[in-house]
Amino acid sequence: MVGLKNRLTLEQPVREFLQSSIVRCHETAAIVRRVADTRIPGHPMRIVNVLLISLLFAPLASLHAAEHSRPNIVLIMVDDFGYECVTANGGQSYQTPNIDKLAAAGIRFENCHVQPLCTPTRVQLMTGHYNVRNYLEFGTLVRTQTTFGHLLKNAGYTTGICGKWQLGHEQDAPQHFGFDESCLWQHTRRPPRYANPGLEYNGTERDFTNGEYGPTLVNDFALDFITRHREQPFFLYYPMILTHSPFQPTPDSTDWDPTTKSEVELQDVRHFADMTAYMDQMVGRIVAKLDELKLRDNTLLIFLGDNGTLGSVTSRFKDTDFRGGKGKTTHRGTHVPCIANWPAAMKQSRVNTDLISSTDFLPTICEAAGIVVPGSIDGVSFLPQLRGESGNPREWLYSWYSPRQKADMTVRECAFNQQFKLYRTGEFFDLTEDPDEQNSMEISTLEGVAAASVSELKSVLDQFKDARPIELDQQFKQSGNTNNSAKKKKAE
Repeated sequence: MVGLKNRLTLEQPVREFLQSSIVRCHETAAIVRRVADTRIPGHPMRIVNVLLISLLFAPLASLHAAEHSRPNIVLIMVDDFGYECVTANGGQSYQTPNIDKLAAAGIRFENCHVQPLCTPTRVQLMTGHYNVRNYLEFGTLVRTQTTFGHLLKNAGYTTGICGKWQLGHEQDAPQHFGFDESCLWQHTRRPPRYANPGLEYNGTERDFTNGEYGPTLVNDFALDFITRHREQPFFLYYPMILTHSPFQPTPDSTDWDPTTKSEVELQDVRHFADMTAYMDQMVGRIVAKLDELKLRDNTLLIFLGDNGTLGSVTSRFKDTDFRGGKGKTTHRGTHVPCIANWPAAMKQSRVNTDLISSTDFLPTICEAAGIVVPGSIDGVSFLPQLRGESGNPREWLYSWYSPRQKADMTVRECAFNQQFKLYRTGEFFDLTEDPDEQNSMEISTLEGVAAASVSELKSVLDQFKDARPIELDQQFKQSGNTNNSAKKKKAE
């Protein structure tokens, strides 16, 4: 069905083009008849023959041009990287010049929120659905799901993924979910990711032992993918390995040791700054390659984080100390940087305060590629905002969060707008006055805007009261994964 929908998507412009071409042909028929017998000076061919040949090849040329007008799409997601870490957002602890340049020439979103943990965000991002509908457990993407990889591949894009997987150990998993090519860490196994890493290239395991650095190898794959597929539209999903712990030296660190063999060596939170700088450098390499190949103008590049920074990291943000809140449903765990850059469509830089959800990226990139967005998803496209239009901004965001890393099935469910947040439990917070959600307000005493917001957000929660498929919880209980949770590593 997905393939049929996208064939219809591609066929509609073709039909419209042919219809308009027929009209133009009739309009020029009279002119053709008047010069039908005229010959080109010094050449036996009549002008009408030249015109007929031109008309024959014009549709093919136009379709070729339309194919190449579709934007390339590069979606970069950084691991454990909160909003406060980017200099353009007000961060003061780290150097992010390449990310800042993207913001300076593109659009910087100030209110992008994702899930507080890696896998939950990845599932929302790739499927466009809230976790309440399709999230099974940590480290898994249910294989019946349709992803943006499927949608773009079926629409004629060459699709690639590189970086961190963590969505199932099946060897064919990336290809099953719509990616033509892959270079991944934590796909079939869990070896070191930084110095002397183990990666999987299209499901084939490769171990590196000569001082190689995992993030550089992944970035090399990204550059090669872009280079090899520069002649046709491509979609590159790049969920980075950086800047997740263990906080170890990078090749640019003064204490870099190319003989490091494990993830327990040389750990120190101070390395987070070096890892951030190296991550930014990898972003810069992507931009430079697009420039080199003259693809930059028609490439939509989106940058975001997958959840908040780890709690052991304290950064300087807008002249205050800011501690990361990964795993928490407060802004410290969900508020991430989001920057989009697309020179062909963005003629001036902007800052946007609209609410953005991790479910919104699938419809946005689909619309940018001219693909019909599946009607069943929860995401809302922010493509109009990328083009400088007002669009259809969200009035609220919804979150169903249950990590499912072990037998604990506790759920934190909430809805929030620009100022207030309401949990299913009845906890209610004024995010302007109490961003860390320390003091729940007594709902019965509220008046005015606060009381109205309670009513509005309760209606949002009511929409999802019965949205959770009971089969998912049953499968989680019966899978045996809950019994084996002690064997699993801690959450990524």
